[in-house]
Amino acid sequence: MIGLTVNGERRRYDGDPDMPLLWYLRDSLDLKGAKFGCGAALCGACTVHVNGSAMRSCVAPMASLDGAEITTIEAVSKSKDGGETLHPVQQVWLDEDVAQCGYCQTGQIMAVIDLLSRIPEPTDEDIDANLTNICRCGTYYRLRKAVHRAAAALKEERAS
Repeated sequence: MIGLTVNGERRRYDGDPDMPLLWYLRDSLDLKGAKFGCGAALCGACTVHVNGSAMRSCVAPMASLDGAEITTIEAVSKSKDGGETLHPVQQVWLDEDVAQCGYCQTGQIMAVIDLLSRIPEPTDEDIDANLTNICRCGTYYRLRKAVHRAAAALKEERAS
């Protein structure tokens, strides 16, 4: 039996220990934000947070997740005053019109949130070196602009 927490809720899993986390999230929990892209941890469409760090869920076997805390895109926004407030990264994604087809965007957002938790004011070089998710539409210019804008928004949020 594998015990883990997904989006703040305790879960128990007793299925195939080699099954990737991605399929547990999508098929068992009906959390469809993480997408299947390549199945080899190359594209990043399946990125979620495991114990606070970005991880490609398509290659993370359930057996390795006993006691882990998983956060998916579905839990990134915050409930406040009876409504829902987008995470600053989500908001700038909309403001900068980053997404084109949108398929990779949840993984991109999860990777950016992780990056900004480690490097609060990344340079373009930091972004290039740390964000390895693939966008087939090629919206990298808007993505980089959104990362800088999100960093500024998070800095302002921390200051207030």
